[in-house]
Parts: sequence; C-alpha cells; structure tokens
Amino acid sequence: MGSLVLLRHGQSDWNAQNRFTGFVDVELSDKGRAEAEKGGRLLKDIRFDRVFASTLKRAYDTAEIALEASGTNEHLRQDGVWQITKHDDLRERDYGDLAGLNKAETAEKFGDEQVHIWRRSYDVRPPGGESLKDVVERVGPYFEREILPELKAGKNVLVGAHGNTVRALLVALDCHSPEEISSVEIPTGVPMVFETENGMPKTYRFLDGK
Repeated sequence: MGSLVLLRHGQSDWNAQNRFTGFVDVELSDKGRAEAEKGGRLLKDIRFDRVFASTLKRAYDTAEIALEASGTNEHLRQDGVWQITKHDDLRERDYGDLAGLNKAETAEKFGDEQVHIWRRSYDVRPPGGESLKDVVERVGPYFEREILPELKAGKNVLVGAHGNTVRALLVALDCHSPEEISSVEIPTGVPMVFETENGMPKTYRFLDGK
C-alpha cells in the first residue's frame, strides 16, 4: 500500500475574515501561503506519485506550494506546471445562502444554536447548501473510484482539500462516526498522514513538526 496524505488548504482571505466560504473561489491569505509552505517542508521525506485536489484555487494552490516547498517532488512538474488531478467532488461543502456572510454576525441574526447546527450537524443543510452527509456522499465514491486504486497499487498520494472534505473522508473511511465528526478539528496547512489497515487508510496523525 502507498501512503495517503490529506492537506487542508492554508488560511484563506475569508477564513481570516471569519466568513462562510463554501464554493466561493477565494485566495489564500499571506498566512495561508506560509502555512502551505511549512506543510510542504514537513513532507520532504515523501515522494508523491499522484496529487488530487479540489477545483477551488485555495486547495490546489496549497498543494502546489507544498510540493514546491517539499523539495522532493519536482518530478510532478512538467513544463512548469504541477500535475494535479482536480475534481469538483473534492470541493468544500456548499454553504448556500450563508456564503460570504460573517459567522459572528450570522449567529447574532439567527442565534448561536441555529448557526452551530448549520455548521456542525451531520445531516442538516444550511439554506440552499449541503449537509456534511451530502459531502460524504460525493467525496466517498470519488475516493473509492479514483484514489483508493492508486493507494492499492502502492502509490503515494497527496490530496489538497478543505476542512469539510477532510471530515467527509474521515467518515467515509470509518475513522470517525457521524456522531464524532462534529468535534474533530482540522487545522489549516497541516498534513495528515495515514496508516493503513487491511489495505485501507484507517488511522492518521497530524504532521505538525512539533
């Protein structure tokens, strides 16, 4: 089995502004780019064979910065372009009508409890958006179809993702139950390296350099 690394994108401009982002294609902040670079340096001992990412720039920019910083993955760059397989199924959860709104102001308007339910419940959709269960139902099949065969072929795979993409994969891989996942925090720009069990990624650790 190959190694699987999930990498949530570095801080985005809207993360810094405490806004709901979802499908909106925002840029990394300066802090986010620095986080991606640090994450890449921590990956210097892994030579990746395949890289997958969301079609949102904050995810694939993070992957590109990390690959550059690793210093060991130049084989994945052809004619100056990083070879990354991008797909919509790896995008962040769609926050629908909440996209662009400040989280604190939204809580003042709708109440802390309602906003917490929209953000962290497993199967409740925000207005016009997706629940985490919906994300599991698109991310899980994509992983099984496109990424798992690469791992079973012994390849090392990096996935440039989002906080809720990662949470969805942790549920799809049975690392956490739907009941547990709401309390799982995914830091920005910190690689998650998985150990395998019976051919499947099961346990993971954060490669934070501490």
